[in-house]
Amino acid sequence: MDVEAFVSVHQPQWDRLAYLTRRQRRLTGAEAEELVTLYQRVGTHLSALRAAGADPVSIGRLSGLIADARGAVTGAQAPVWRDISKYFLVTFPAALYVSRRWWLTIGLLFYLVAAWSAWRILAHPEVIDSIAPPAQIQQLVDHDFEAYYSENPAQDFALQVWINNATLCAAVLAIGILLIPSIFILWENALNLGVSAGLMISHDKGGLFFSLITPHGLLELTAVFISAAAGLRLGWSWIVPGARTRMQALAQTGRATIGMAIGLAAILLLTGVIEAFVTPFLPGPVRIAIGIIVEIGFFLYVYILGRRAARAGETGDVEEADAAAPIAT
Repeated sequence: MDVEAFVSVHQPQWDRLAYLTRRQRRLTGAEAEELVTLYQRVGTHLSALRAAGADPVSIGRLSGLIADARGAVTGAQAPVWRDISKYFLVTFPAALYVSRRWWLTIGLLFYLVAAWSAWRILAHPEVIDSIAPPAQIQQLVDHDFEAYYSENPAQDFALQVWINNATLCAAVLAIGILLIPSIFILWENALNLGVSAGLMISHDKGGLFFSLITPHGLLELTAVFISAAAGLRLGWSWIVPGARTRMQALAQTGRATIGMAIGLAAILLLTGVIEAFVTPFLPGPVRIAIGIIVEIGFFLYVYILGRRAARAGETGDVEEADAAAPIAT
């Protein structure tokens, strides 16, 4: 192929593509169609020049033109920080707000089970003997329960707590579609929390128990409730899809559920930091106040940003353009 003749023949098309690409005002419909056509055609020209061994300067110039034209055709990519800010200020709080009845109900039932478990120990002290030998229980209430928060370096403890909590939340979120296993996990954790509370209160260590649990526990358990609610909603959407088909309901709810994972990981990271760096070192009243303030801040986040986003039509699902195209029926 005669490279010089090829360039001479097609140069007007390249110039026209450059003009349309760099034009400042909005293109007309015809110009937009011409831009796309020239972009495809010049891409073929570039391939031909490369195959013919054209000089690097010509290939580089044409490659730059193709790159500019691709940006004009596909649109500029939004900065990553904008996607991140939208997620935490719009998408995630909207998903929390839309599913609030689920996780608030789960939280209420969880605390009722935990309170019943603690009451059972306080009202029937003989139950304690069936839990563990007296020496082990005494070791727990006198030393182990409090030492748990300070026996490891704070940064290692924070990472360990984060991983453990993330694993629990991932479990109840992932198996929520099966309904029963997720409910069983919540039941077991509520009973264990109630047993710990009952044992500490029965040995006059109730104040210590709540001062150690409250700083991180309020928000941490809320994250568990949200994870469980997301998983159970996923399972329930398959059983009761409403006006959608089961696959549509499962896909829409599933996308919103998976989308909540990043936000939940951030919440659990915060609770891990509080548990490692606040709980072991600050006085009881101060750390309790921190826990309550953080929990109130979370609810304000949900009910201010989340409600605003939900009223604007956000559901926590991906953008409509990124979702699978529905079949017309």
